Amino acid sequence: MKIPVSAPDLTDVDIAFVSECVKSGWVSGISEYVEKFEKKFANYCNCKYGVSVNSGTTALQVALAALGVSKGDEVIIPTFTMIATPNSAVYMNAIPVLVDSEHTTWNIDTSQIEEKITSRTKVIMPVHTYGHPVDMDPILEIAKKYDLFVVEDAAEAHGAEYKGRRTGSIGDLGCFSFYANKIITTGEGGMIVTNNEEIAEKAAWLRAHAFGKHGKHFYHEVLGYGYRMSGLQAALGLAQLERIDKFVSARIEHAHLYNSILAEIGEATTLPPEAPWAKNVYWMYSILLEDNFPLSRMDLMKKLESKGIETRTFFYPVHIQPLYKDLGSKGSFPIADELSRKGINLPSGNNLTRDEIINVCDTILRLIHHNKK
Repeated sequence: MKIPVSAPDLTDVDIAFVSECVKSGWVSGISEYVEKFEKKFANYCNCKYGVSVNSGTTALQVALAALGVSKGDEVIIPTFTMIATPNSAVYMNAIPVLVDSEHTTWNIDTSQIEEKITSRTKVIMPVHTYGHPVDMDPILEIAKKYDLFVVEDAAEAHGAEYKGRRTGSIGDLGCFSFYANKIITTGEGGMIVTNNEEIAEKAAWLRAHAFGKHGKHFYHEVLGYGYRMSGLQAALGLAQLERIDKFVSARIEHAHLYNSILAEIGEATTLPPEAPWAKNVYWMYSILLEDNFPLSRMDLMKKLESKGIETRTFFYPVHIQPLYKDLGSKGSFPIADELSRKGINLPSGNNLTRDEIINVCDTILRLIHHNKK
């Protein structure tokens, strides 16, 4: 595609960091680059501890494992999310419990969480969708009332803020993804951040096969995982982290430019949300095509693709995934269904140019005008 939906911004600086790591010979998961990246990213999130892993998915799984989630426990999640969120619970033989979204932020409807709590509930896992933070105060109040853990799925929300607090630092743990399309990338990779030393130590132990303690290196008391981040990935992460403020600012500026042009469409589209208490980092520039939009979503995507403009649909909610059809029978989720049906992600990468955004918008406006003739 001439304009990809979200390509990584990789420069000579990134190459230099990775090259330095290769030359050092410390390329494995015990590299000093890993430790440096963990400390610096945790500090960026205003947390004391960072535990790196090999993906955002394994970050969620290890977080749940560190909290003692096991067979039969319940983890409350939004149904409108990427498949990694429910999968992380199932990997622990736990049960995802689905909650619908709210219209305003597209995040989990906090007013519906309490009614889903049972004696088996152990964790609430809100997802900061597309870079917009969840309204966390009601979740923290519920968690305190019922003695539950809160694990933030912040895979898409590097640098986003809720009432001045960075995502990932608000719950008991925060989990991030560094996949290639994220705001900063390590190619593949993830991170758990927390202010709880005991949980951080347990997570770090579990992600590396739970190697024996007290001098018994190859002695294993519990089931651990081979989920370490490599030194090469961490070196790239360190280079990217040096530019994270620039990347976040770029995403916000891109969104504002999109908004200023696409506002011309009027009520036929809903532009991305930003609550008064939120700093949305617009990991994806996401809009809804309302029922009076002149083209179908699929038609618009095909026409944009023919012009070299890549797009994505929104997530398919968990409750309609064939894998989780049994969960889908346990309620209705009209807002998530609506978001999934109407949503489209436009090009959103860090290195997107002003001219490319104008091109995308002008193409959409021309398609609308042509279709109305």
